[in-house]
Amino acid sequence: MKEPLVLVPGLSCNAALYAPQWPMLADGRPILVADHARDDTLPAIAQRLLAAAPPRFALCGLSMGGYVAFEILRQAPERVTRLALLDTSAKPATPETNEPREQMIALAEKGVFDNVTTLLWQRLVAPARLTDEPLRLLVRRMADDVGAEGFVRQQKAIMKRPDSRPLLAKLSIPTLVLVGQEDAITPVAEAQEMAGLAGERARLTIVPGCGHLSTLEAPEVVSAELLRWLG
Repeated sequence: MKEPLVLVPGLSCNAALYAPQWPMLADGRPILVADHARDDTLPAIAQRLLAAAPPRFALCGLSMGGYVAFEILRQAPERVTRLALLDTSAKPATPETNEPREQMIALAEKGVFDNVTTLLWQRLVAPARLTDEPLRLLVRRMADDVGAEGFVRQQKAIMKRPDSRPLLAKLSIPTLVLVGQEDAITPVAEAQEMAGLAGERARLTIVPGCGHLSTLEAPEVVSAELLRWLG
């Protein structure tokens, strides 16, 4: 049996975020997708995930999934065999980054979650993909599955995230850092910083014409990079 793999989706996303990669990644490999909408702190999300995960596993997270991955490394670094950070950041939350999250929480709690998903869509993908209706509907279905209450819990967890850059400097496992060249949420500069901190064991991949949802916007490229990372 191949090395187990744990996938952590992004904010308001579920396993469908990795659907294009699934056929190749699951070939003889056990895969667990994190349940990350039931807790409102990263430590609690990580504890729930570690309780369900195999003793040792490769760990891949996109966006919020990266924040969860860093918390896994804080709690149980000996269980992670390799790390993939897709369209995410190691920087801590700040009052400036939390302000728009507070606004989205307020909208969700007022019962206008539709407005939240519409606002998010404008930044999630590369400009050329904004008119991609099948992709928009998929993103909307994932958001509906997580729901307004799950979204609020996730945002609260993200808003408490610490600085994970010190963790990167201690990594001694194979690490993939991948980012869409047109990612407006966690831009290329943040991926470059993470790869630089992770050092020789890290591989940086910048995907042209791609926004924040790289697994869906550039599925072939991401699949190839993940297979290479898994070895």
